[in-house]
Amino acid sequence: MKQTYRVISGLIALGVLVQAGAIAAGWFTALHDVDNGLVIDDNYDGNAFHGVHGFVGFNVMPLLGLVLLVVSFFAARTVPGARKWAGIVFGLIILQVALALFAFSVPALGALHGINALAVLGTAIRASMLARDAGPAGPHGADQVDVPAQRTGSAAPQSRIV
Repeated sequence: MKQTYRVISGLIALGVLVQAGAIAAGWFTALHDVDNGLVIDDNYDGNAFHGVHGFVGFNVMPLLGLVLLVVSFFAARTVPGARKWAGIVFGLIILQVALALFAFSVPALGALHGINALAVLGTAIRASMLARDAGPAGPHGADQVDVPAQRTGSAAPQSRIV
């Protein structure tokens, strides 16, 4: 489960990068098309890059966040803080979707949408690193503790009388 947690949180981080690339390509393509005579009005639905941004943002990212949250309950024995960080990631993804929806009515929220994307990226990377930094699970999972071997003999300094 630890590796599943790590992979899903890594996919969420990768999803943020896909989102950033898609929206940047979408608007640079739109600007290029405007330079070539395209008129953006109420009938403009965006281009393929806008479509990718919308699909990944409204479908893939929330689904990955939910899957990470579910997996975190199974990975909690081997990944410290798994549930907490999965909850934070999922909450930020839900906030991201809400900001996107409300930004159409209040465009200034678009700035928060961009800033929150960085928070999703950072927390997803942190969640992935938790799984990487967690030691290998032993036969007893997180309950197993390594105890150093005990020395034999006295701890008192040895004195020799000759």
